[in-house]
Amino acid sequence: MTALVDPTVPEGFRSGFVSLVGRPNAGKSTLTNALVGEKVAITSSKPQTTRHTIRGIVHREDLQLVLVDTPGLHRPRTLLGERLNALVAETLGEVDAVGFCIPADEAIGPGDRFIAQQLAALRRTPVVGIVTKTDKVAPEQVAAQLLAVTALGDEVLGPENGGVGFAAVVPVSAVAGRQVDDVLSVLSGLLPVGPPLYPDGELTDEPEAVMVAELIREAALEGVRDELPHSVAVVVEEMAAREGRREDRPLVDVWANLYVERDSQKGIIIGKGGSRLREIGTRARAGIERMLGTPVHLDLRVKVAKEWQRDPKQLGRLGF
Repeated sequence: MTALVDPTVPEGFRSGFVSLVGRPNAGKSTLTNALVGEKVAITSSKPQTTRHTIRGIVHREDLQLVLVDTPGLHRPRTLLGERLNALVAETLGEVDAVGFCIPADEAIGPGDRFIAQQLAALRRTPVVGIVTKTDKVAPEQVAAQLLAVTALGDEVLGPENGGVGFAAVVPVSAVAGRQVDDVLSVLSGLLPVGPPLYPDGELTDEPEAVMVAELIREAALEGVRDELPHSVAVVVEEMAAREGRREDRPLVDVWANLYVERDSQKGIIIGKGGSRLREIGTRARAGIERMLGTPVHLDLRVKVAKEWQRDPKQLGRLGF
């Protein structure tokens, strides 16, 4: 990636890449959006929401921090899970620092320890422990979790394993907007001195079609709870400005397919008389229009791709 040369960049300007990792539903995407100040990653109360590495770009007068929000590291049970973990491992090899997100409202468990062990292999890349979701617990519980996270870093990432523990441990509530700047300050201090990597004002390098697909998938996951596992994939087949419209009344047509693994899941997505699919379309269209800044006509179709999470050919067709 070629850095942009700009003689107006202040002396000591820092820029670089930081990857946010953590087990599924640890608050990584919400923190990414809070740091960037705009929605660039989808969020959901269900685990394994993120399927792609979304780069969110944080611009400040003295720094540019490119956040890489990865899928949640987990012990894989499907080929999709294996590919998502491989995506995380590849990402970690290319960043300047790592933020390890651990929720304040859940005890440190085997999943966190598994991730810490993966991070121990990085050696030279500094890792920051980030205690997320602090708005969900009392202050004394936050304090206890900070101590527990520090102890985890000392044990798994410490001198006995060739490391130095966490570079820092920081609490944050991305939802409440508390201590988000503290996280930014700590992470930016670990970046190398260098010019900006992206133009000012650019918030993500994800193609619009990928962002649109993610917004549709987020809408599809909303409110489903446990009746529909994360077997939903979205492919945007076509996006185009409608011809013949006046300049002051533009309209973008979006044609997209939602793929599930079984006929029973297709029924859940569509709902009685198509009611749920209409809700998904309404919710997704609002997010897409905010992102594109123009009215959108959204055409959604639901299709079955049997056991696609375990089928290499299906995964390839669906962008994995």
